[in-house]
Amino acid sequence: MPMKQPGRKIYTTANGKQVDMDLLRQRNELTPAVGNARVNARGDELGPGGKIIRAKEEVLKDYYNSQTGVKQELATKKGSSAPTKEEMAEWEEDDDGNFVKRG
Repeated sequence: MPMKQPGRKIYTTANGKQVDMDLLRQRNELTPAVGNARVNARGDELGPGGKIIRAKEEVLKDYYNSQTGVKQELATKKGSSAPTKEEMAEWEEDDDGNFVKRG
């Protein structure tokens, strides 16, 4: 019995036919995608006549370089502010790890 390659997706249809999804993807990798996105199945940008203008790697590199990142913010309740040093001084930690008011 031949060895099955690891990671291959082979599905059996309701009619009993076997479909190798990885092989199907590889065969149609350079086929233009359906729609108006002007890309092939791999993700390369296509120009007139279906010629590759930019490879998928270049498209992804440009995308990630253009991302500026998200500003770090702390979530607080609406209308509330962070406790002051005086308010923090009113509390102390007990032996069980709970915070209780002093006194």
